[in-house]
Amino acid sequence: MSEPAERAQKLDAVDELAGKRAEFVLDDVVYLDGNSLGALPAVVPGRVEDVVRRQWGELRIRSWEESGWWTAPERIGDRIAPLVGAAPGQIVVGDSTSVNVLKALVGAVRMAGEGRDELLVDATTFPTDGYIAESAARMTGCTLRPVAPADVPGALGDRTAAVLLNHVDYRTGRLHDLPGLTAAVRAAGAVAVWDLCHSAGALPVGLDEHGVDLAVGCTYKYLNGGPGSPAYLYVRREVQDRFDSPLPGWNSHAEPFGMRSDFEAAPGALRGRVGTPDILSMLALEAALEVWDGVSVEAVRAKSLALTDFFLECVAAYVPEGRVECVTPVAHGERGSQIALRCDDAGDVMKRLIERGVVGDFRAPDVLRFGFTPLYVGFADVERAARVLAQTLA
Repeated sequence: MSEPAERAQKLDAVDELAGKRAEFVLDDVVYLDGNSLGALPAVVPGRVEDVVRRQWGELRIRSWEESGWWTAPERIGDRIAPLVGAAPGQIVVGDSTSVNVLKALVGAVRMAGEGRDELLVDATTFPTDGYIAESAARMTGCTLRPVAPADVPGALGDRTAAVLLNHVDYRTGRLHDLPGLTAAVRAAGAVAVWDLCHSAGALPVGLDEHGVDLAVGCTYKYLNGGPGSPAYLYVRREVQDRFDSPLPGWNSHAEPFGMRSDFEAAPGALRGRVGTPDILSMLALEAALEVWDGVSVEAVRAKSLALTDFFLECVAAYVPEGRVECVTPVAHGERGSQIALRCDDAGDVMKRLIERGVVGDFRAPDVLRFGFTPLYVGFADVERAARVLAQTLA
């Protein structure tokens, strides 16, 4: 047995989160793509069957009240809140990440007030966020300016209305400075909007602690909510009465069943709702979140860093020098929960890795991306992935 393999056994033996693996539906594949789609929590199929057969099939319309369907967006939001460092009553679940980015960005410009007509957007952002930012700029009459996150403090001015930033870069896994950048944006009189898709469920976020006004995130990555599971919108309590959503709907009305022709926003974060909740996927998400019972985000972060450190050690031990280049920062304070390796023929290499039972993903033009989900990825998985990578490249 190799030295890395022996180390993996010892690390797995003392892993305090190792027992969580049994709460997921897994096989002998090394699954390192949870940063795209999380694994299936074992409790979900039975819960979804109950929702379909009993709540919908038997109770039918009564389930809006008797099964708690109507309050699901805020109830599930409160389940997510501790994972992103938020107190209850500030998160609503529903719609896609893209829709919530639009709500947050336009709402941020409206909160910023008169005389502010510039939107800054993370120049390295996921494409959809950029598309939405461009549309939000047109809707609000703002100028859109792409800026690298590190350059945001120097780009802020008295015309800046809002800044859209990613907590973790989806390509490289770089973790951006949420506390520092939020403070700089607030000091300039602008509103920060954070995309948490690649950080929620993988590391501490601290929305309340760091004074973030608005944030959005998906639930199908590290939160394991399933394909297309609904996203969420965070509206800090202190700005909720000023949040003016560009998508007012009957579900965000103060009197949703009053059917009034004039719109009056609901109190609190509920004004982030729009239309009828997507109940089937929402309740699947609620069941999936049960795997977080008894788990601290700090423990998850500690294991995440240990896993990614160990992967880099194994890659260095197994992979021929110069064959791959790590583009993820080595410093813990700058790293999310993934490792991105630049590699020639990366697309073909990933296909062959998947054929050999190691699942990551490929990002054009030359990046192999491996996501480490601490609730179900172990150190033996990490050693095997690096060993198979070396064999594949050989």
